[in-house]
Amino acid sequence: MTADFTTGARPVKAARGTELSAKSWQTEAPLRMLMNNLDPEVAERPDDLVVYGGTGRAARSWAAFDAITKTLETMEKDETLLVQSGKPVGVFRTNEWAPRVLLANSNLVGDWATWPEFRRLEAEGLMMYGQMTAGSWIYIGTQGILQGTYETFAAVGNKLAAEGRIAAAPEGSAEGPLAGTLTLTGGCGGMGGAQPLAVTLNDGACLIVDVDESRLRRRVGKRYLDEVETDLDAAIAKVQAAKAERRGWSVGYVGNAAEVFPELLARHRAGEITFDVVTDQTSAHDPLSYLPEGITVAEWHTEAEADPEGFTKKAQASMARHVQAMVEFQDAGAEVFDYGNSIRDEARKGGYDRAFEFPGFVPAYIRPLFCEGLGPFRWVALSGDPEDIRVTDEAIKELFPENKHLHKWIDAAAERVEFEGLPARICWLGYGERAKAGLLFNQLVAEGKVKAPIVIGRDHLDSGSVASPYRETESMKDGSDAVADWPLLNALTAASSGATWVSIHHGGGVGIGRSIHTGQVSVADGTELAAQKLERLLTNDPGMGVIRHADAGYDRAIEVANERGVRIPMNEK
Repeated sequence: MTADFTTGARPVKAARGTELSAKSWQTEAPLRMLMNNLDPEVAERPDDLVVYGGTGRAARSWAAFDAITKTLETMEKDETLLVQSGKPVGVFRTNEWAPRVLLANSNLVGDWATWPEFRRLEAEGLMMYGQMTAGSWIYIGTQGILQGTYETFAAVGNKLAAEGRIAAAPEGSAEGPLAGTLTLTGGCGGMGGAQPLAVTLNDGACLIVDVDESRLRRRVGKRYLDEVETDLDAAIAKVQAAKAERRGWSVGYVGNAAEVFPELLARHRAGEITFDVVTDQTSAHDPLSYLPEGITVAEWHTEAEADPEGFTKKAQASMARHVQAMVEFQDAGAEVFDYGNSIRDEARKGGYDRAFEFPGFVPAYIRPLFCEGLGPFRWVALSGDPEDIRVTDEAIKELFPENKHLHKWIDAAAERVEFEGLPARICWLGYGERAKAGLLFNQLVAEGKVKAPIVIGRDHLDSGSVASPYRETESMKDGSDAVADWPLLNALTAASSGATWVSIHHGGGVGIGRSIHTGQVSVADGTELAAQKLERLLTNDPGMGVIRHADAGYDRAIEVANERGVRIPMNEK
């Protein structure tokens, strides 16, 4: 038996404006956000319900999608919809503070948490892969990961300058930290597509490799990528010129990273070109979503479906060659890091024993931010009017007048980021800041300064919402990388603090068996009840990041808890 994902497929687009299809904004919001996930501007393969990340779906089937939307349209303000791996399974009467939707996606018991078992269940129509924000209905297109990617590459540039490996920008210069550098990376899909713009926003040059030319063309169309080349020499010449001129410019090259990275390594060693930074964001978390050498894009899905086990072995062998090139780039002096797609572990399975010799991006660059509860804070204008995002952009800058780094990001995003689906914005805010922003947005709605309510959510990649030993919790100070109690506590806390919908997922970002993570979304609808919920939720949610890192022994997290009044019983005298 093979699950049918396309029967009933049709174009989907979320409603705009203030006319409701549901009985309140608290159920209208998840309805619109589910539909927005499947908007052709947003989703990678909307006909089979795939939003991003190879197989990350918004609903298990079109029949399930129809049942979810019908239910959301008819629910009362004190009812809660339960969704099990993309299928609505029940509605219970709860209370107005309870979430309107509770979702659990891809969760498997330990010994059964494997790709083969998941695929068996998926084929029988019993489960779907929710990725992170696909199955939790808060994906906003490539912008959703853009600022985190921007922050990561900024940290990379600052590290290289501090170590004297690149020339720092002159004092007073407006140059970004990657000016005069060249980054090589792979994968330009829904997540990886943020990389070229993140590099160029930091004034670096970027060469990004993808097997699928249509992905690269799509990123050019959305201004995340500057141009596409099918000739490697021409691509190299263009990025070398940009590096020499210290200007941001990105080129997408059509090719298989497992073949192209070794070729570029040879040229790097020969002195023909110098790469300063090397990483990768192909869909390596799922071997069936990574194209092995010797198979064409046209053959990809047929080959994967015909022999998943054989395809997986071929993909892992190709990943071994891909990662070997990355390790040897590091040997040759480049800054190399894993960007959270589990490619190191897949390369290890493919027989390469040096796969873990370069670090993941979180321990290398991001963990100090997590210690302060800093992480991705995103919001969506349910009106569909880009002017509402402009209003919120200005309001955020006024709310945090001293945070010039935040202002630079907001201004750059307003200038360079094209909306996909409903207009949205993302920025990184910490403990105490998110609650202030949520209350401000609710006030804007109440005063009519925006045309409709604002949805507020975040990626599952946050400071206290995930256990992922190959990514967010890699190399924790106390060795607690695989402890999954924290995301479960995060979900329970969000459901107890006024979230409109809450999700618990397994395997997002890094693949089945490798992560447990939680999402939460709220709605600023201008009411006093929403204000109470937002203040609690957006205080407690980043607070989970502070206590998780304080518990692991990070001094900065302990300082933040003490400074900002986060109670930690074991630290109280």
